[in-house]
Order: sequence, then C-alpha cells, then structure tokens
Amino acid sequence: GCGKSTLGRTLIRMLPATRGSVTFEGQNITAMKDKEFAGIRRQMQIIFQDPYASLNPRMSIGDIIAEPLKIYKLCNSKEEQQKKVREIMDVVGLAERTYGLYPHELDGGRRQRVGIARALILDPKLVVCDEPVSALDVSIQAQILNLMMELQKERNLTYLFITHNLSVVKHISDDITVMYLGQMVEKAGSAEIFAHQYHPYTKALISACL
Repeated sequence: GCGKSTLGRTLIRMLPATRGSVTFEGQNITAMKDKEFAGIRRQMQIIFQDPYASLNPRMSIGDIIAEPLKIYKLCNSKEEQQKKVREIMDVVGLAERTYGLYPHELDGGRRQRVGIARALILDPKLVVCDEPVSALDVSIQAQILNLMMELQKERNLTYLFITHNLSVVKHISDDITVMYLGQMVEKAGSAEIFAHQYHPYTKALISACL
C-alpha cells in the first residue's frame, strides 16, 4: 500500500503523473503528446501481478500474445503473426498445444508465462514487473523467476521489479529502492542494502525475511 504499483504504472504512462517528470533514454516522456509517445511506449511493457485477471478470458492464448503485434501493425500477414507468437511461446516455455487454449485452461504458472510472452513480443527495453510471482505457488515462483532472469540476460532487458518480498528482491535485483508511505526512503545496491540499512522500515523488511 505504499505506492509501488502506482509508481510503476506512472513510469510507463498507464497512469498520469500529477507532478514531476519521467525521463526515458534522454527524453521527457511525461510532457509528450500521446501520438509522440506511442513509438516509445512499444519499448516499455508491463507484466501484471494476477496472471488470470490480466488475461482476457474470451481470447485464446495465441490471440492474447498476438494483440500487441496487431495494435502496432507489425505483421504483414496472419502467417507472420502466428510465427512470431509461436516463437515467443517457445522462448517462455509454453507448449505449442496451448496456442488455441483459453486462460482458464492453464495453471497459474503457465498463465504468467503468457503474460511474459505478451510483454516481450515487442522486444521492449524496459519491463515493469508488478509483483509477477506473488500470486503463484512457491514451487512455481522459482521457475518464473529463473525464466525472467534468463530472458533478462538473453535480451538485455531492464526490469523494474516491484515486490514486497525481500527474498525475491535479493534473488533478482541489482539495485534496490525502498518505498514507505508513497516516498522513496532508501536506495542502494542489493548487497549493500542487505548488509546495512538506515531507515527503520528497511530494517523491518530485512528482519522479516531473515
């Protein structure tokens, strides 16, 4: 409840900024008009927390993953679109037989793989990961985290990984920012912040996961 998800969505303009600015690759995207921002928005994607609520139950898995390609008109034919979808499904570990299935036919881990595939099909540079494993069973969490870390290396991705779970943060993050009551109260490298904490809230978070 401290504003982590709100911040993440504001950074990619899913929510309007009430003040301040966001700079992405040297450009102030907060001040851009929608048409000007559209090209940059392709480079900024999001993986949502709930892998069921974030998927349209009336669309097949193939259509859900293909939707960004349709929005940006990136394919010249249905065949090209299907090829790109199947390629990204393979990358995130989704069996080809799931192409025509619907979200309710998949378990939570595979639904979140669909969300990851949808986010990555546009080859973004920045991915906001809004608590992407918190709704999953513990046994599945590690699989999804390992997949995300592999994809980060392979595709040179930058993640803004939002979570309240410090064990997950330690596993995946290079730099950590702690938020408390809507404010950033501490920022440091992962190893440093686990070794030395200054704000009482950070100390409480660390002690809770040890």
